[in-house]
Amino acid sequence: MTTLAPVDILFRPGTKMVSAQAVHTTPLGYDRASIPLGASLPMPAATELVDRLNTCDEIEVSFHGKLGDTLLALATVRALSDWLALRTLSTTIRATGPYAHLISRSGLFTHTPPDARPGIGRRAVIGDREGIEASGAGAEVSLVCDPAAPPCWSSDDRAHPDLPARYYLALERRLGIRLPATTPFAPLLVSQRSRLVEELHTTGWLEGMTIAAITATSWPELKDYTPRRYIQIASHIADAYQTQVRLLVIGGDPGTGTHISTQTTRSGVEILYLDGIPAIDLADVFPHCRLVIGNDTGLTHLAALSRTPNGSGPPVVGLYARHSHSKWRTGLPHHHAVAAALSERMHQGDLCPVRDAITPDTDIHMDAFTPAALAQVCLDLLNGVR
Repeated sequence: MTTLAPVDILFRPGTKMVSAQAVHTTPLGYDRASIPLGASLPMPAATELVDRLNTCDEIEVSFHGKLGDTLLALATVRALSDWLALRTLSTTIRATGPYAHLISRSGLFTHTPPDARPGIGRRAVIGDREGIEASGAGAEVSLVCDPAAPPCWSSDDRAHPDLPARYYLALERRLGIRLPATTPFAPLLVSQRSRLVEELHTTGWLEGMTIAAITATSWPELKDYTPRRYIQIASHIADAYQTQVRLLVIGGDPGTGTHISTQTTRSGVEILYLDGIPAIDLADVFPHCRLVIGNDTGLTHLAALSRTPNGSGPPVVGLYARHSHSKWRTGLPHHHAVAAALSERMHQGDLCPVRDAITPDTDIHMDAFTPAALAQVCLDLLNGVR
């Protein structure tokens, strides 16, 4: 753990293992490392769930809520896919809903012929509450992915605090069988050479020192670092390298659809504002950047999960002022966090400031992160120091 200035701001690298003694955890109930792949766990399976899944010939994955919650919950789909493979069950897994095309890039879904007729046999549904409400009617069984539900598990003397690990291990316990995945449990999304990527390459925006800054957030009054501060970070990096920095400032949908504009600062930072760009297009752009830094939001999670077909991509830094920096990450080694004091306390106690009604009055939130301190984190990552 690296301390930044001021002293209550922490850098938490994605490669750091969290000890089971360092945070509040729930014992998994078995030592995964000592149980052979495919062996029964030393605890009973959820018999009703397993019996119903055994009768299903189709799994529908239906997420309709927040993008970030959806992406982190894909570990549940991975767990069920791994279970089906171990049981050699011939079951179709298909995605529906607004994120279907994007999450299909995870490789977890069955290719369905165009003339196939879904929903004919017995069906199970995995999704968030909105997705279950939309697609769960008539299903043999529904699995709700609620980010508040799975605890921080501990096994093998280590904690598994990230949400993908929580989801994967929770379903493993219920299925009663040692599944194959080990940390990190989050499935990656494979990027494509899209039209937007081609345009950005042609105009030079993805050449040289290109950094993406994600300003989109569902909670701007508490989780928005603002474009101005990201531009200051880029200026520090430009000064340190004595080179031009191209900054992609990525916002959400302003309500008017896609909006693109450019700006050049006095320090030589070229800025391209991308607002309202579909997430699937951004998933193609992120792997071509040198570094991504962003608010604790779905697009930052997307940046961490999006990799080129050969598995390459940039380091990603998330800024965590209130929520647990370990829970709300992908668990991938290149996904790092800069955390304020409240975020560190949420991590240590496995708490949520909303669920547990923890007042924010004494915390300064995003103001805790100075652009100079964050620029040094970015420089260290760009130089391969951290």
